[in-house]
Amino acid sequence: MSMGIPEIEDAGCLLCFGYNGADSHPIVARRIVRGKQKGMKIICADPRVTETARISDIHLQLKGGSNLALVNAMANVIWNEGLADKKFIDEHTKGFDEFLKVIEKYTPEYAEPITHIPAETIRRAARVYATTKPAMILYGMGVCQFTQAVDVVKGLANLALMTGNFGGPSMGIGPVRGQNNVQGACDMGALPNSYPGYQNVTVPEIREKFEKAWGVPLSDQVGCPITHVPHRILHEKEEKKRIHAYYIFGEDPAQSDPDLAEVREALDKCDFVVMQDIYMNKTGLYADVILPATAWGENEGIYTCADRGFQRVRKLIEPEGDMRPDWQIIADISTAMGYPMNYKNTEEIWNEMIDLCPSFTGATYEKIEKYGGVQWPCRDKSMEDKGTPYLHKDGIFATKDHKALFYGTDWHPPVELENDQYPMTLSTVREVGHYSVRTMTGNCRTLRNLEDEPGWVQMNTEDCEKMNLKKGELVKILSKRGYCITRCLPTDRVKPGATYMTYQWWIGACNELTTAKLDPISNTPEYKYCACRVEKIEDQQWAERHVMELYDDIRAQMGIDTGKGAKA
Repeated sequence: MSMGIPEIEDAGCLLCFGYNGADSHPIVARRIVRGKQKGMKIICADPRVTETARISDIHLQLKGGSNLALVNAMANVIWNEGLADKKFIDEHTKGFDEFLKVIEKYTPEYAEPITHIPAETIRRAARVYATTKPAMILYGMGVCQFTQAVDVVKGLANLALMTGNFGGPSMGIGPVRGQNNVQGACDMGALPNSYPGYQNVTVPEIREKFEKAWGVPLSDQVGCPITHVPHRILHEKEEKKRIHAYYIFGEDPAQSDPDLAEVREALDKCDFVVMQDIYMNKTGLYADVILPATAWGENEGIYTCADRGFQRVRKLIEPEGDMRPDWQIIADISTAMGYPMNYKNTEEIWNEMIDLCPSFTGATYEKIEKYGGVQWPCRDKSMEDKGTPYLHKDGIFATKDHKALFYGTDWHPPVELENDQYPMTLSTVREVGHYSVRTMTGNCRTLRNLEDEPGWVQMNTEDCEKMNLKKGELVKILSKRGYCITRCLPTDRVKPGATYMTYQWWIGACNELTTAKLDPISNTPEYKYCACRVEKIEDQQWAERHVMELYDDIRAQMGIDTGKGAKA
Protein backbone atom coordinates (compact mmCIF):
# COMPACT_ATOMS: atom_id res chain seq x y z
CA MET A 1 0.00 0.00 0.00
CA SER A 2 1.23 3.48 -0.78
CA MET A 3 -1.02 4.87 1.96
CA GLY A 4 -2.16 3.91 5.44
CA ILE A 5 -5.51 2.34 6.30
CA PRO A 6 -6.51 5.22 8.65
CA GLU A 7 -6.16 7.60 5.67
CA ILE A 8 -8.99 5.90 3.76
CA GLU A 9 -11.76 7.84 5.45
CA ASP A 10 -10.23 11.22 4.53
CA ALA A 11 -10.02 10.60 0.77
CA GLY A 12 -12.14 12.75 -1.50
CA CYS A 13 -12.80 9.85 -3.84
CA LEU A 14 -12.36 6.08 -3.44
CA LEU A 15 -12.16 3.74 -6.43
CA CYS A 16 -12.84 0.33 -4.90
CA PHE A 17 -11.87 -2.24 -7.55
CA GLY A 18 -12.51 -5.97 -7.16
CA TYR A 19 -12.59 -5.61 -3.41
CA ASN A 20 -15.40 -6.49 -1.00
CA GLY A 21 -14.29 -5.06 2.33
CA ALA A 22 -17.49 -5.90 4.21
CA ASP A 23 -16.74 -9.62 3.90
CA SER A 24 -12.94 -9.59 3.56
CA HIS A 25 -11.85 -6.87 6.02
CA PRO A 26 -14.69 -5.48 8.19
CA ILE A 27 -12.37 -3.01 9.96
CA VAL A 28 -11.27 -1.53 6.63
CA ALA A 29 -14.91 -1.48 5.53
CA ARG A 30 -15.69 0.62 8.57
CA ARG A 31 -13.16 3.21 7.36
CA ILE A 32 -14.95 3.26 3.99
CA VAL A 33 -18.29 3.87 5.71
CA ARG A 34 -16.77 6.72 7.74
CA GLY A 35 -15.41 8.22 4.55
CA LYS A 36 -18.87 8.06 3.02
CA GLN A 37 -20.26 9.85 6.08
CA LYS A 38 -17.64 12.57 5.61
CA GLY A 39 -18.68 13.10 2.00
CA MET A 40 -16.23 10.82 0.17
CA LYS A 41 -17.38 9.80 -3.31
CA ILE A 42 -17.23 6.05 -3.91
CA ILE A 43 -16.81 4.28 -7.25
CA CYS A 44 -17.19 0.52 -6.94
CA ALA A 45 -16.05 -1.79 -9.75
CA ASP A 46 -17.41 -5.25 -9.01
CA PRO A 47 -19.54 -7.82 -10.89
CA ARG A 48 -21.67 -8.30 -7.76
CA VAL A 49 -23.79 -5.85 -5.80
CA THR A 50 -21.57 -5.89 -2.71
CA GLU A 51 -22.07 -3.80 0.42
CA THR A 52 -19.63 -1.23 -0.99
CA ALA A 53 -21.59 -1.17 -4.24
CA ARG A 54 -24.77 -0.49 -2.30
CA ILE A 55 -23.35 2.70 -0.77
CA SER A 56 -21.38 3.77 -3.86
CA ASP A 57 -22.07 6.83 -5.98
CA ILE A 58 -21.27 4.84 -9.13
CA HIS A 59 -21.38 1.05 -9.40
CA LEU A 60 -19.41 -0.26 -12.36
CA GLN A 61 -20.99 -3.72 -12.55
CA LEU A 62 -18.54 -5.13 -15.05
CA LYS A 63 -18.48 -8.61 -16.55
CA GLY A 64 -15.96 -10.85 -14.81
CA GLY A 65 -12.60 -10.93 -16.54
CA SER A 66 -12.90 -7.50 -18.19
CA ASN A 67 -10.90 -5.54 -15.59
CA LEU A 68 -8.15 -4.20 -17.83
CA ALA A 69 -10.55 -3.09 -20.57
CA LEU A 70 -12.37 -0.95 -17.98
CA VAL A 71 -9.15 0.49 -16.52
CA ASN A 72 -7.80 1.38 -19.97
CA ALA A 73 -11.12 2.98 -20.92
CA MET A 74 -11.08 5.17 -17.81
CA ALA A 75 -7.51 6.24 -18.69
CA ASN A 76 -8.68 7.03 -22.23
CA VAL A 77 -11.41 9.33 -20.93
CA ILE A 78 -9.11 11.08 -18.44
CA TRP A 79 -6.65 11.95 -21.20
CA ASN A 80 -9.06 12.80 -24.02
CA GLU A 81 -11.19 15.05 -21.80
CA GLY A 82 -8.18 17.00 -20.53
CA LEU A 83 -8.51 15.74 -16.96
CA ALA A 84 -4.91 14.49 -16.57
CA ASP A 85 -2.38 16.25 -14.34
CA LYS A 86 0.13 17.12 -17.09
CA LYS A 87 2.52 18.87 -14.72
CA PHE A 88 2.82 15.77 -12.51
CA ILE A 89 3.21 13.54 -15.58
CA ASP A 90 5.98 15.72 -17.04
CA GLU A 91 7.92 16.15 -13.81
CA HIS A 92 7.53 12.78 -12.11
CA THR A 93 6.92 10.06 -14.72
CA LYS A 94 8.24 8.54 -17.93
CA GLY A 95 6.87 6.26 -20.64
CA PHE A 96 3.65 8.24 -21.00
CA ASP A 97 3.70 8.56 -24.79
CA GLU A 98 4.06 4.80 -25.24
CA PHE A 99 1.21 4.30 -22.78
CA LEU A 100 -1.05 6.65 -24.76
CA LYS A 101 -0.57 4.54 -27.88
CA VAL A 102 -1.94 1.50 -26.03
CA ILE A 103 -5.04 3.15 -24.54
CA GLU A 104 -5.90 5.09 -27.70
CA LYS A 105 -8.40 2.48 -28.92
CA TYR A 106 -10.03 1.93 -25.51
CA THR A 107 -12.82 4.44 -25.89
CA PRO A 108 -15.82 3.81 -23.62
CA GLU A 109 -17.71 2.64 -26.73
CA TYR A 110 -14.94 0.11 -27.47
CA ALA A 111 -14.98 -1.12 -23.85
CA GLU A 112 -18.78 -1.31 -23.49
CA PRO A 113 -19.32 -4.71 -25.19
CA ILE A 114 -16.33 -6.17 -23.28
CA THR A 115 -17.23 -4.82 -19.85
CA HIS A 116 -21.04 -4.75 -20.24
CA ILE A 117 -20.97 -1.24 -18.72
CA PRO A 118 -22.65 1.63 -20.62
CA ALA A 119 -20.10 3.96 -22.18
CA GLU A 120 -21.56 6.99 -20.45
CA THR A 121 -21.24 5.31 -17.05
CA ILE A 122 -17.54 4.68 -17.71
CA ARG A 123 -17.13 8.35 -18.62
CA ARG A 124 -18.91 9.49 -15.48
CA ALA A 125 -16.71 7.30 -13.26
CA ALA A 126 -13.50 8.52 -14.92
CA ARG A 127 -14.55 12.15 -14.50
CA VAL A 128 -15.40 11.72 -10.81
CA TYR A 129 -12.10 9.95 -10.09
CA ALA A 130 -9.98 12.47 -12.01
CA THR A 131 -11.61 15.63 -10.63
CA THR A 132 -12.02 14.70 -6.95
CA LYS A 133 -8.86 15.13 -4.85
CA PRO A 134 -7.35 13.38 -3.08
CA ALA A 135 -8.31 10.12 -4.77
CA MET A 136 -7.45 6.65 -3.56
CA ILE A 137 -7.67 3.19 -5.13
CA LEU A 138 -8.21 0.00 -3.11
CA TYR A 139 -8.07 -3.34 -4.88
CA GLY A 140 -8.47 -6.92 -3.72
CA MET A 141 -8.53 -10.48 -4.97
CA GLY A 142 -11.00 -9.50 -7.69
CA VAL A 143 -7.96 -7.94 -9.36
CA CYS A 144 -5.17 -10.24 -8.16
CA GLN A 145 -6.66 -13.65 -8.94
CA PHE A 146 -6.65 -13.44 -12.73
CA THR A 147 -4.12 -14.43 -15.38
CA GLN A 148 -3.82 -10.72 -16.23
CA ALA A 149 -3.59 -9.58 -12.62
CA VAL A 150 -0.25 -7.75 -12.72
CA ASP A 151 -1.28 -5.86 -15.85
CA VAL A 152 -4.42 -4.60 -14.08
CA VAL A 153 -2.47 -3.56 -10.98
CA LYS A 154 -0.14 -1.54 -13.21
CA GLY A 155 -3.20 -0.15 -15.01
CA LEU A 156 -4.67 1.09 -11.72
CA ALA A 157 -1.31 2.67 -10.89
CA ASN A 158 -1.49 4.41 -14.30
CA LEU A 159 -4.76 6.07 -13.24
CA ALA A 160 -3.18 7.39 -10.04
CA LEU A 161 -0.13 8.65 -11.96
CA MET A 162 -2.24 10.36 -14.64
CA THR A 163 -4.12 12.32 -12.00
CA GLY A 164 -1.19 13.11 -9.69
CA ASN A 165 -2.62 11.00 -6.88
CA PHE A 166 0.68 9.87 -5.40
CA GLY A 167 2.93 11.35 -2.76
CA GLY A 168 0.43 12.83 -0.30
CA PRO A 169 -2.01 11.72 2.43
CA SER A 170 -5.23 9.88 1.54
CA MET A 171 -4.18 9.19 -2.04
CA GLY A 172 -2.42 6.46 -4.00
CA ILE A 173 -3.05 2.78 -4.53
CA GLY A 174 -3.64 0.07 -1.97
CA PRO A 175 -3.69 -3.72 -2.29
CA VAL A 176 -5.82 -4.92 0.62
CA ARG A 177 -4.07 -8.22 1.20
CA GLY A 178 -6.00 -11.47 0.88
CA GLN A 179 -5.06 -13.04 4.20
CA ASN A 180 -3.69 -12.29 7.64
CA ASN A 181 0.01 -11.36 7.54
CA VAL A 182 0.44 -11.91 3.79
CA GLN A 183 2.30 -8.60 3.83
CA GLY A 184 4.43 -9.83 6.72
CA ALA A 185 5.29 -13.12 5.03
CA CYS A 186 6.47 -11.21 1.95
CA ASP A 187 8.38 -8.72 4.12
CA MET A 188 10.25 -11.60 5.76
CA GLY A 189 11.33 -13.15 2.46
CA ALA A 190 8.76 -15.93 2.10
CA LEU A 191 9.00 -15.36 -1.65
CA PRO A 192 10.95 -17.37 -4.25
CA ASN A 193 12.94 -14.39 -5.49
CA SER A 194 13.92 -12.35 -2.45
CA TYR A 195 15.51 -12.32 0.98
CA PRO A 196 13.83 -10.39 3.81
CA GLY A 197 13.19 -6.76 2.96
CA TYR A 198 12.59 -7.47 -0.76
CA GLN A 199 16.31 -7.90 -1.47
CA ASN A 200 16.81 -9.88 -4.66
CA VAL A 201 18.53 -13.27 -4.39
CA THR A 202 20.20 -12.80 -7.78
CA VAL A 203 22.14 -9.66 -6.80
CA PRO A 204 25.68 -10.74 -5.75
CA GLU A 205 26.34 -8.04 -3.13
CA ILE A 206 22.97 -8.71 -1.44
CA ARG A 207 23.58 -12.45 -1.43
CA GLU A 208 27.07 -11.94 0.00
CA LYS A 209 25.63 -9.85 2.84
CA PHE A 210 23.28 -12.65 3.87
CA GLU A 211 25.99 -15.30 3.42
CA LYS A 212 28.20 -13.41 5.84
CA ALA A 213 25.39 -12.94 8.37
CA TRP A 214 24.23 -16.55 8.23
CA GLY A 215 27.60 -18.21 7.70
CA VAL A 216 26.59 -20.41 4.77
CA PRO A 217 26.79 -20.24 0.96
CA LEU A 218 23.47 -19.30 -0.66
CA SER A 219 22.05 -20.12 -4.07
CA ASP A 220 21.79 -17.45 -6.74
CA GLN A 221 18.74 -19.17 -8.28
CA VAL A 222 15.15 -18.00 -7.89
CA GLY A 223 13.09 -20.56 -6.02
CA CYS A 224 9.86 -22.35 -6.90
CA PRO A 225 6.52 -20.50 -6.54
CA ILE A 226 4.01 -22.48 -4.49
CA THR A 227 1.61 -22.70 -7.44
CA HIS A 228 4.28 -24.54 -9.47
CA VAL A 229 4.66 -27.32 -6.89
CA PRO A 230 2.09 -29.80 -8.28
CA HIS A 231 3.65 -29.61 -11.75
CA ARG A 232 7.17 -29.99 -10.31
CA ILE A 233 6.05 -33.15 -8.48
CA LEU A 234 3.98 -34.74 -11.24
CA HIS A 235 5.42 -33.62 -14.56
CA GLU A 236 8.99 -32.37 -14.10
CA LYS A 237 11.21 -34.42 -16.40
CA GLU A 238 14.51 -33.05 -15.12
CA GLU A 239 15.22 -35.06 -11.99
CA LYS A 240 17.17 -32.35 -10.15
CA LYS A 241 14.19 -30.00 -10.51
CA ARG A 242 11.60 -32.53 -9.39
CA ILE A 243 10.22 -31.89 -5.91
CA HIS A 244 10.51 -34.87 -3.54
CA ALA A 245 9.66 -33.23 -0.20
CA TYR A 246 7.03 -30.63 0.65
CA TYR A 247 7.09 -28.77 4.00
CA ILE A 248 3.79 -26.92 4.51
CA PHE A 249 2.97 -24.70 7.46
CA GLY A 250 0.10 -22.30 7.98
CA GLU A 251 -1.38 -23.34 4.63
CA ASP A 252 -3.94 -25.88 3.44
CA PRO A 253 -3.25 -26.38 -0.29
CA ALA A 254 -5.54 -29.44 -0.39
CA GLN A 255 -8.36 -26.95 0.20
CA SER A 256 -7.13 -23.58 -1.03
CA ASP A 257 -5.22 -24.38 -4.24
CA PRO A 258 -6.96 -24.59 -7.64
CA ASP A 259 -7.75 -27.87 -9.42
CA LEU A 260 -7.82 -29.92 -6.22
CA ALA A 261 -7.74 -33.24 -8.06
CA GLU A 262 -4.24 -32.36 -9.31
CA VAL A 263 -3.19 -31.14 -5.85
CA ARG A 264 -4.31 -34.41 -4.23
CA GLU A 265 -2.42 -36.41 -6.84
CA ALA A 266 0.70 -34.35 -6.21
CA LEU A 267 0.48 -34.78 -2.43
CA ASP A 268 -0.05 -38.53 -2.87
CA LYS A 269 2.98 -38.90 -5.14
CA CYS A 270 5.32 -36.60 -3.22
CA ASP A 271 7.90 -38.72 -1.38
CA PHE A 272 7.70 -36.84 1.92
CA VAL A 273 5.08 -34.33 3.15
CA VAL A 274 5.31 -32.39 6.41
CA MET A 275 2.40 -30.33 7.74
CA GLN A 276 2.88 -27.79 10.53
CA ASP A 277 -0.34 -26.18 11.73
CA ILE A 278 -2.61 -25.43 14.67
CA TYR A 279 -5.49 -27.74 13.66
CA MET A 280 -5.93 -30.78 11.47
CA ASN A 281 -6.97 -29.94 7.94
CA LYS A 282 -7.39 -31.46 4.46
CA THR A 283 -3.64 -31.29 3.74
CA GLY A 284 -2.92 -33.17 6.94
CA LEU A 285 -4.61 -36.26 5.47
CA TYR A 286 -1.66 -36.56 3.06
CA ALA A 287 1.14 -35.73 5.51
CA ASP A 288 3.83 -38.19 6.60
CA VAL A 289 4.62 -36.01 9.62
CA ILE A 290 2.34 -33.58 11.45
CA LEU A 291 3.92 -30.89 13.64
CA PRO A 292 1.46 -29.19 16.04
CA ALA A 293 2.15 -25.45 16.37
CA THR A 294 0.84 -22.79 18.71
CA ALA A 295 -1.86 -20.31 17.72
CA TRP A 296 -1.50 -16.52 17.71
CA GLY A 297 -2.48 -16.09 21.38
CA GLU A 298 0.07 -18.67 22.49
CA ASN A 299 3.24 -17.02 21.20
CA GLU A 300 5.08 -13.73 20.65
CA GLY A 301 5.99 -12.06 17.39
CA ILE A 302 5.44 -9.32 14.83
CA TYR A 303 2.74 -9.09 12.18
CA THR A 304 2.69 -6.66 9.26
CA CYS A 305 -0.62 -4.98 8.51
CA ALA A 306 -1.67 -4.51 4.88
CA ASP A 307 -0.46 -0.88 5.02
CA ARG A 308 3.15 -1.82 5.96
CA GLY A 309 2.53 -1.41 9.68
CA PHE A 310 4.58 -3.61 12.02
CA GLN A 311 2.57 -4.59 15.11
CA ARG A 312 3.53 -6.74 18.08
CA VAL A 313 1.62 -9.87 19.07
CA ARG A 314 1.93 -10.99 22.69
CA LYS A 315 1.41 -14.33 24.37
CA LEU A 316 -1.89 -14.46 26.24
CA ILE A 317 -1.93 -18.05 27.48
CA GLU A 318 0.46 -20.96 27.81
CA PRO A 319 -0.12 -23.68 25.19
CA GLU A 320 -1.37 -27.07 26.31
CA GLY A 321 -0.14 -30.40 24.99
CA ASP A 322 2.79 -31.25 22.75
CA MET A 323 3.15 -28.13 20.64
CA ARG A 324 5.65 -25.34 20.07
CA PRO A 325 5.73 -21.94 18.34
CA ASP A 326 6.50 -22.09 14.61
CA TRP A 327 9.90 -20.41 15.01
CA GLN A 328 11.03 -22.95 17.63
CA ILE A 329 9.98 -25.89 15.48
CA ILE A 330 11.89 -24.51 12.49
CA ALA A 331 14.94 -23.73 14.63
CA ASP A 332 14.97 -27.24 16.12
CA ILE A 333 14.66 -28.92 12.72
CA SER A 334 17.40 -26.71 11.28
CA THR A 335 19.67 -27.56 14.22
CA ALA A 336 18.96 -31.29 13.82
CA MET A 337 19.85 -31.03 10.12
CA GLY A 338 23.24 -29.52 10.89
CA TYR A 339 22.67 -25.76 10.85
CA PRO A 340 22.31 -24.53 14.45
CA MET A 341 19.68 -21.88 15.14
CA ASN A 342 20.12 -20.76 18.73
CA TYR A 343 17.63 -17.94 19.17
CA LYS A 344 16.34 -17.29 22.68
CA ASN A 345 13.18 -15.44 21.64
CA THR A 346 11.44 -13.66 18.77
CA GLU A 347 13.11 -10.34 19.57
CA GLU A 348 16.53 -11.87 18.76
CA ILE A 349 15.20 -13.03 15.39
CA TRP A 350 13.64 -9.63 14.74
CA ASN A 351 16.82 -7.75 15.60
CA GLU A 352 18.84 -9.89 13.19
CA MET A 353 16.28 -9.27 10.47
CA ILE A 354 16.05 -5.48 10.82
CA ASP A 355 19.87 -5.23 10.88
CA LEU A 356 19.92 -6.89 7.43
CA CYS A 357 17.03 -4.91 5.91
CA PRO A 358 17.64 -1.16 5.39
CA SER A 359 13.92 -0.34 4.99
CA PHE A 360 13.11 -2.03 8.33
CA THR A 361 16.16 -1.04 10.40
CA GLY A 362 14.37 1.54 12.53
CA ALA A 363 11.44 -0.71 13.48
CA THR A 364 12.78 -1.81 16.87
CA TYR A 365 10.69 -3.57 19.51
CA GLU A 366 11.14 -0.48 21.70
CA LYS A 367 9.72 1.82 19.03
CA ILE A 368 6.84 -0.49 18.09
CA GLU A 369 6.01 -0.75 21.80
CA LYS A 370 6.00 3.02 22.25
CA TYR A 371 3.96 3.97 19.18
CA GLY A 372 1.78 0.87 18.91
CA GLY A 373 3.01 0.24 15.38
CA VAL A 374 5.58 1.44 12.84
CA GLN A 375 5.07 1.60 9.06
CA TRP A 376 8.07 0.80 6.90
CA PRO A 377 10.19 2.26 5.40
CA CYS A 378 11.68 3.12 8.78
CA ARG A 379 15.44 3.41 8.39
CA ASP A 380 16.63 5.15 11.56
CA LYS A 381 16.65 3.50 15.00
CA SER A 382 16.23 6.87 16.73
CA MET A 383 12.82 7.34 18.33
CA GLU A 384 12.21 10.37 16.11
CA ASP A 385 11.77 8.19 13.01
CA LYS A 386 8.19 6.96 13.39
CA GLY A 387 8.04 5.30 9.98
CA THR A 388 6.36 6.29 6.71
CA PRO A 389 2.56 6.73 6.61
CA TYR A 390 2.49 7.23 2.83
CA LEU A 391 5.01 6.50 0.07
CA HIS A 392 6.49 8.57 -2.79
CA LYS A 393 6.29 11.89 -0.93
CA ASP A 394 6.33 14.90 -3.27
CA GLY A 395 6.32 12.60 -6.30
CA ILE A 396 9.72 11.04 -5.60
CA PHE A 397 9.48 7.36 -6.49
CA ALA A 398 11.61 4.35 -5.50
CA THR A 399 13.39 4.08 -8.86
CA LYS A 400 16.95 5.01 -9.84
CA ASP A 401 15.86 8.30 -11.40
CA HIS A 402 12.97 8.77 -8.90
CA LYS A 403 10.41 8.75 -11.71
CA ALA A 404 7.43 6.44 -12.01
CA LEU A 405 7.03 4.38 -15.17
CA PHE A 406 3.77 4.19 -17.09
CA TYR A 407 2.95 0.71 -18.33
CA GLY A 408 0.38 -0.02 -21.02
CA THR A 409 -0.84 -3.35 -22.33
CA ASP A 410 -3.88 -4.72 -24.11
CA TRP A 411 -6.71 -6.59 -22.45
CA HIS A 412 -7.18 -10.26 -23.19
CA PRO A 413 -10.05 -12.51 -22.05
CA PRO A 414 -9.73 -15.14 -19.31
CA VAL A 415 -8.16 -18.43 -20.35
CA GLU A 416 -11.33 -20.52 -20.01
CA LEU A 417 -14.53 -19.12 -21.49
CA GLU A 418 -18.13 -20.31 -21.37
CA ASN A 419 -19.14 -22.98 -23.91
CA ASP A 420 -22.03 -25.29 -24.76
CA GLN A 421 -21.00 -27.89 -22.17
CA TYR A 422 -20.18 -25.37 -19.44
CA PRO A 423 -22.35 -22.30 -20.19
CA MET A 424 -21.88 -20.42 -16.88
CA THR A 425 -18.93 -18.83 -15.09
CA LEU A 426 -17.64 -19.40 -11.57
CA SER A 427 -15.79 -16.97 -9.33
CA THR A 428 -14.53 -17.67 -5.83
CA VAL A 429 -15.40 -15.08 -3.16
CA ARG A 430 -15.24 -14.63 0.61
CA GLU A 431 -17.77 -14.32 3.38
CA VAL A 432 -17.60 -12.59 6.73
CA GLY A 433 -18.65 -15.60 8.85
CA HIS A 434 -15.73 -17.92 8.12
CA TYR A 435 -12.10 -17.00 7.53
CA SER A 436 -10.01 -18.33 4.65
CA VAL A 437 -10.00 -22.17 4.53
CA ARG A 438 -11.82 -22.34 7.90
CA THR A 439 -8.91 -23.98 9.74
CA MET A 440 -9.64 -21.74 12.72
CA THR A 441 -13.26 -20.63 12.34
CA GLY A 442 -14.40 -24.15 11.45
CA ASN A 443 -13.20 -25.21 14.88
CA CYS A 444 -15.31 -22.53 16.57
CA ARG A 445 -18.58 -24.18 17.61
CA THR A 446 -20.60 -20.94 17.50
CA LEU A 447 -19.54 -20.05 13.96
CA ARG A 448 -20.01 -23.64 12.79
CA ASN A 449 -23.54 -23.68 14.18
CA LEU A 450 -24.33 -20.45 12.31
CA GLU A 451 -23.08 -21.83 8.99
CA ASP A 452 -21.80 -25.27 8.13
CA GLU A 453 -21.39 -27.64 5.20
CA PRO A 454 -21.84 -27.68 2.28
CA GLY A 455 -21.99 -23.89 1.75
CA TRP A 456 -23.83 -22.02 -1.01
CA VAL A 457 -23.59 -21.07 -4.67
CA GLN A 458 -24.87 -17.58 -5.44
CA MET A 459 -26.95 -17.56 -8.65
CA ASN A 460 -29.13 -15.00 -10.33
CA THR A 461 -32.84 -15.50 -9.68
CA GLU A 462 -33.56 -15.76 -13.44
CA ASP A 463 -31.14 -18.69 -13.78
CA CYS A 464 -32.72 -20.37 -10.74
CA GLU A 465 -36.20 -19.99 -12.20
CA LYS A 466 -35.09 -21.49 -15.53
CA MET A 467 -33.69 -24.52 -13.71
CA ASN A 468 -36.55 -24.70 -11.21
CA LEU A 469 -34.15 -24.29 -8.28
CA LYS A 470 -35.24 -23.06 -4.86
CA LYS A 471 -33.22 -21.56 -2.02
CA GLY A 472 -31.46 -24.23 0.02
CA GLU A 473 -31.77 -27.02 -2.52
CA LEU A 474 -28.63 -29.08 -3.04
CA VAL A 475 -27.16 -28.75 -6.53
CA LYS A 476 -24.18 -30.18 -8.38
CA ILE A 477 -21.60 -27.75 -9.82
CA LEU A 478 -19.29 -29.12 -12.51
CA SER A 479 -16.28 -27.94 -14.54
CA LYS A 480 -13.70 -29.71 -16.71
CA ARG A 481 -11.75 -30.60 -13.59
CA GLY A 482 -14.39 -32.01 -11.24
CA TYR A 483 -17.55 -31.33 -9.30
CA CYS A 484 -18.88 -30.50 -5.86
CA ILE A 485 -22.26 -30.33 -4.12
CA THR A 486 -23.56 -27.17 -2.49
CA ARG A 487 -26.79 -25.28 -1.78
CA CYS A 488 -28.52 -22.90 -4.15
CA LEU A 489 -28.77 -19.25 -3.09
CA PRO A 490 -30.93 -17.23 -5.52
CA THR A 491 -30.02 -13.53 -5.49
CA ASP A 492 -30.38 -10.41 -7.59
CA ARG A 493 -26.89 -9.30 -6.50
CA VAL A 494 -25.22 -11.30 -9.27
CA LYS A 495 -25.68 -11.19 -13.03
CA PRO A 496 -27.35 -13.97 -15.05
CA GLY A 497 -24.87 -16.60 -16.18
CA ALA A 498 -22.46 -16.02 -13.29
CA THR A 499 -22.04 -18.07 -10.11
CA TYR A 500 -20.05 -17.34 -6.94
CA MET A 501 -18.84 -19.67 -4.19
CA THR A 502 -16.69 -19.34 -1.07
CA TYR A 503 -13.73 -21.70 -0.89
CA GLN A 504 -13.67 -22.88 2.73
CA TRP A 505 -16.16 -25.77 2.54
CA TRP A 506 -15.00 -29.39 2.47
CA ILE A 507 -18.06 -30.75 0.64
CA GLY A 508 -18.89 -27.61 -1.32
CA ALA A 509 -15.23 -27.27 -2.29
CA CYS A 510 -15.28 -24.86 -5.22
CA ASN A 511 -11.56 -25.39 -5.86
CA GLU A 512 -12.51 -28.77 -7.28
CA LEU A 513 -13.66 -26.63 -10.21
CA THR A 514 -11.14 -23.78 -10.52
CA THR A 515 -8.39 -23.63 -13.11
CA ALA A 516 -4.68 -23.73 -12.29
CA LYS A 517 -3.79 -21.27 -15.08
CA LEU A 518 -1.51 -18.56 -13.64
CA ASP A 519 -0.59 -14.93 -14.10
CA PRO A 520 2.84 -15.20 -15.76
CA ILE A 521 4.45 -12.69 -13.38
CA SER A 522 2.77 -13.17 -9.99
CA ASN A 523 2.07 -16.92 -10.51
CA THR A 524 -1.38 -16.39 -8.98
CA PRO A 525 -4.16 -18.70 -10.26
CA GLU A 526 -7.25 -17.45 -12.08
CA TYR A 527 -9.60 -18.23 -9.18
CA LYS A 528 -12.06 -15.61 -10.38
CA TYR A 529 -13.05 -17.11 -13.72
CA CYS A 530 -13.70 -20.57 -15.10
CA ALA A 531 -16.47 -22.22 -17.09
CA CYS A 532 -18.98 -24.34 -15.17
CA ARG A 533 -22.51 -25.68 -15.22
CA VAL A 534 -25.13 -26.21 -12.53
CA GLU A 535 -27.20 -29.40 -12.37
CA LYS A 536 -30.39 -29.86 -10.41
CA ILE A 537 -30.46 -32.89 -8.07
CA GLU A 538 -33.94 -34.41 -8.25
CA ASP A 539 -33.67 -36.65 -5.17
CA GLN A 540 -33.05 -34.12 -2.42
CA GLN A 541 -33.44 -36.66 0.39
CA TRP A 542 -30.64 -38.78 -1.08
CA ALA A 543 -28.51 -35.65 -1.55
CA GLU A 544 -28.96 -34.59 2.08
CA ARG A 545 -27.90 -38.06 3.30
CA HIS A 546 -24.98 -38.10 0.88
CA VAL A 547 -23.67 -34.74 2.16
CA MET A 548 -23.93 -35.92 5.77
CA GLU A 549 -22.06 -39.14 4.95
CA LEU A 550 -19.29 -37.26 3.13
CA TYR A 551 -18.95 -34.77 5.99
CA ASP A 552 -18.85 -37.46 8.68
CA ASP A 553 -16.28 -39.41 6.67
CA ILE A 554 -13.93 -36.42 6.35
CA ARG A 555 -14.27 -35.58 10.04
CA ALA A 556 -13.57 -39.20 10.96
CA GLN A 557 -10.42 -39.20 8.80
CA MET A 558 -9.27 -36.10 10.65
CA GLY A 559 -9.93 -37.67 14.03
CA ILE A 560 -12.85 -35.36 14.81
CA ASP A 561 -15.65 -36.96 16.83
CA THR A 562 -18.67 -36.82 14.53
CA GLY A 563 -21.33 -38.04 16.88
CA LYS A 564 -22.78 -39.42 13.62
CA GLY A 565 -25.18 -37.33 11.61
CA ALA A 566 -23.21 -34.10 11.84
CA LYS A 567 -25.26 -31.04 11.02
CA ALA A 568 -25.10 -30.49 7.25
